[in-house]
Amino acid sequence: MFSPLFLVLSLPLSRFADVMKLPFTSAHFSAAVAAMLVSYGSSAVIIYQAAQSFGATDAQIASWFTILGLVCGVLTWALSVRHRAPVMIAWCTPGAAMMVGLEGVSLPQAVGAFMFAAGLMWLVSATGFFDRLVRQIPATLAAAMLAGILINFGSRVFVAMQSQTALVGLMLAVYLLAKIRFPRYGILLMLLAGFAYAALGGMLDWQAFRAAPPHLEWVAPQWHAGHLIGVGIPLFIAALAPQNVPGMAVMRAYGYQTPAKPLISSAAAATVLTAPLGTFMVNLAAISAALCMGGEVDKDPQRRYLATVLLAGFYLLSGAAGGMVVSLFAALPGELLTALAGIAVFGTLQANLLAAWQDEATREASLLTLLASASGMNLLGISSAFWGLLIGLAVYHLNRWVSAQQG
Repeated sequence: MFSPLFLVLSLPLSRFADVMKLPFTSAHFSAAVAAMLVSYGSSAVIIYQAAQSFGATDAQIASWFTILGLVCGVLTWALSVRHRAPVMIAWCTPGAAMMVGLEGVSLPQAVGAFMFAAGLMWLVSATGFFDRLVRQIPATLAAAMLAGILINFGSRVFVAMQSQTALVGLMLAVYLLAKIRFPRYGILLMLLAGFAYAALGGMLDWQAFRAAPPHLEWVAPQWHAGHLIGVGIPLFIAALAPQNVPGMAVMRAYGYQTPAKPLISSAAAATVLTAPLGTFMVNLAAISAALCMGGEVDKDPQRRYLATVLLAGFYLLSGAAGGMVVSLFAALPGELLTALAGIAVFGTLQANLLAAWQDEATREASLLTLLASASGMNLLGISSAFWGLLIGLAVYHLNRWVSAQQG
């Protein structure tokens, strides 16, 4: 249906020529760089740690970064040019965060879960059930599920502070102080400060860092019922509620009426086709995409998509450097990676906590969803995120029934 190859081949050559004739401005370039930094700065470490949770080798992790850069680059370029809108496709950061620390799931089983989750997204989009399904899951419960996952993730920052107090304390201080003047670049400045401290302190393993060509490695999927549900369903929800839905909402807020079906179907299809190479889930971006949609990018809304065209080029370059990205992470101290990943989710965690309590009628259900999701329990081979959402939905419908009886 909407595979990336189909999209690229179906684009008229005249459309590509039209894009090349349009002048790219410094504002387009700045917006693309900012979106790239936000996208990578908040999630690259999380993806690295998620791959490690499944026992991936360095070569397999390099394949993840290579294929993610290539897929996001091709889709961002093709969809932006086709629809003349600033469409940004990115990996599912909440989904990656959910998978960090999972135990008992092999990489082939994880690949099967990735394909299952993307297949569900593809089916939901292709059959027109996207909006209908979203309405069945209260946004507050989806936010509570993600908050429960991210609480444990963010708390690791302070565990890392036990062994590297100065390093982690410095990174946290830079992140917080950057909000005063440079809120958009807080994560980047935090990374630079942590890297500088580690370099001056002799904490970097320079021997592990090496130039490496892009690498792709195929991992045949395995199908495990428990992991399809325990990993696949939460990953599907993580891409649906906090990624694709807000992604479309952001586009609508900026006046872009691009149809949702081709965008979501394309990302889901690409995930199914390339999951064995490391694409765990790609979807619409929301916050980082908004950086390419404002009036400061271009006064003409019809030309703002040039920023995402440039962004697509940056994606492709990052994919070409996939192996180098992995070796860079291997050279950094573990506490720096933990702090970077944990602090990077603070904003997302805060937003989801606030969203979880917005509706008074669902607060009890949100609380139970959050607690169960944060518990880390593994029941019947299914992870806590799924049980948290299931328990929350049960309480939500129970409370609605009780209210109806009393009313």
